[in-house]
Amino acid sequence: MAEQYEPVLELTRGKIVESRHYGAAAVVDAGGRLLAWLGDARLVTYMRSSAKPFQALPFIERGGDQAFHLTSKEIAVICSSHDGSNEHVETVKGIQEKVGVQESDLLCGVHAPFSLPEQLALIRSGQQPTQNQNNCSGKHTGMLAHARMRGLPIADYINPEHPIQKTILETISEMCSLPQEEIEIGIDGCSAPNFAMPLYHAALGFARLCDPRGLSVERAAACRRIVSSMLAYPLMVGGQGRFDTCLMETCAGRVLAKVGAEGYLCMGILPGAVGADSPGIGIALKISDGDISIRKASGDSYNRARPAVALEILRQMGYINEKELEALGAEFGPVKPVINLRKIVVGEARPVFTMHRPDETS
Repeated sequence: MAEQYEPVLELTRGKIVESRHYGAAAVVDAGGRLLAWLGDARLVTYMRSSAKPFQALPFIERGGDQAFHLTSKEIAVICSSHDGSNEHVETVKGIQEKVGVQESDLLCGVHAPFSLPEQLALIRSGQQPTQNQNNCSGKHTGMLAHARMRGLPIADYINPEHPIQKTILETISEMCSLPQEEIEIGIDGCSAPNFAMPLYHAALGFARLCDPRGLSVERAAACRRIVSSMLAYPLMVGGQGRFDTCLMETCAGRVLAKVGAEGYLCMGILPGAVGADSPGIGIALKISDGDISIRKASGDSYNRARPAVALEILRQMGYINEKELEALGAEFGPVKPVINLRKIVVGEARPVFTMHRPDETS
């Protein structure tokens, strides 16, 4: 584990390896056992949007879903990096109406919706994207709802010194078993605080999110509410064709997934999913080069490294079956042909790693 990253995916053209991605990962159970790893399991990096379920947790734990009569679909979009589709936007608007806030209260900024149909619709209409189409609008609306519920100011709700953000930091510290002073705070693309921590601790947090036995009654109930909402509405968490959405749809009720920017991904395996007495398991994965989206000829975009590496980790660990792999394989791998614009197979994308286990002898 001397190196932070190791080779995880290579792409060939003919007989030559043309490019290679590097990554690191940690697989941890809810009891804190490191089950497997790639690279350095203690690598410190930002969770980015994979932190969203934890950012929603203290709001739900304090009864925010009951206070504002939120549905499971609305909770899922609060934890999302959504596509900006009409359904996503209308769901966010519905929360804002219940809470008594409006789009202009958001401080997430504006970007074109991830959804290609929505992008094209805006171009045809001559309209500009709005904050509710920002992939983080659900998270920001949840933060505003949290502030409203506690009677706190909403004008500067993303300030790291705001009570809402302090509560979120305290919660993520407790869930990931890492002192607050050891969590590096940076500002995310949507201007809210984000959290850098070792992959091990992020994976532990996801394991405990999926298996909250031993937590307080209120926190355990909030964890289950968030997980069940995301699993019930995976399309709200991402969007059509997005990897985390497709993975949750295919592994229905067993695997939780939430991507983050710059090649980050967290997954949670629910207790009992790999055996009658199996604990909850968390997986945190980072692709070193950020795994920037690639645009297809159709106009859709995809990430070539993260989905393939994630599926290979799940395969090697025995957390996904052959039928599920087959359903996901054509789109995400882990082994995929490299095809040119004339639909000719010119190479292959393939995982090149073996997970390290604690019982390995050096």
